Amino acid sequence: MTISEIAKLAGVSNTAVSRYLNHGYLSAEKREAIAKVIAETGYRPSVQAQMLRTGKTKTIGIVLPKIDSYSVSNVVAGIISVLEKSGYQTLLADTFNDPVKELESLEIFNEQRVDGIIFIATVFTPQHHTALRSCRVPVVIVGQQLSGYSCVYHDDYNAILEATNLVLSKGCRRLGYLGALPEDRAVGQERHRAYCDAVRAAGLDEQAEHCCIAQFSIESGEEKTKELWEAYGPLDAIVCATSRMAVGALQYLRSIGKRVPEDVLLTGQGDSTLCRVCSPSITSVRYAYEESGRVAAEMLLEKLNSPDMVPRETKLGFTLVERESTAR
Repeated sequence: MTISEIAKLAGVSNTAVSRYLNHGYLSAEKREAIAKVIAETGYRPSVQAQMLRTGKTKTIGIVLPKIDSYSVSNVVAGIISVLEKSGYQTLLADTFNDPVKELESLEIFNEQRVDGIIFIATVFTPQHHTALRSCRVPVVIVGQQLSGYSCVYHDDYNAILEATNLVLSKGCRRLGYLGALPEDRAVGQERHRAYCDAVRAAGLDEQAEHCCIAQFSIESGEEKTKELWEAYGPLDAIVCATSRMAVGALQYLRSIGKRVPEDVLLTGQGDSTLCRVCSPSITSVRYAYEESGRVAAEMLLEKLNSPDMVPRETKLGFTLVERESTAR
């Protein structure tokens, strides 16, 4: 089948069929007629022909830190839900939280003719800045704020501030914080800064030092909670930078006979399924991960349609969900 044959069967012009295939404007009547013919004939446009004609691949590269993460999988779901409606395919590059692999993935996508890149970012090294500047296709960043680029990120600072103030309002006066690597500006720096500001505002300045850095895993959360407790315990509240860290903290507290929330209050961030199903359920901040993916995809489509568009930043809000772990 050719476009001309589709047009003849549908009773429309070749231009109308081309607009339909490229998601352009058409009247509902013409769109319905073309769709009916395509459904009946099983027509599929030639991707190679489209690439030769338009210079576009209709493919978007997504660089992500770890696909089995609750947050990342929801971001990707939001991205794909928007791109598929516009006829785009996606290629995923899972970097397994390795900054070097992030750089390799950005380079590969830059060379392999994708139309744009969505970068679910973790850290920004000088090499990252160089790689981003060298990209010949539009890039939208998710999860981090970076001046000069369109990006979608969360209110990490106020989320931890609110979680810390919650346990303070419950009468806790000896707190500990389980954080992430400071190279991660959002999860590492901003969340830690908020915890420190909250305890200092409460007149507990020395407790800004009650911190340990953990990896993004339950095992590391358990291990680092042990270090936190041995260095600064006993504690009556632990504020965690992620959900998995909080679950690990819960496991350690159980192992030493501490009850949550009777002895220790506990909060997490991200509100993964783990927070809801473990016992006791864990109070956590819920971020709009899927929405951030949708917004990022919409930004990228805007950039593809308007290359001269000024970079735009969007900060999304959060919801603190109180559960059993702070029910005092």
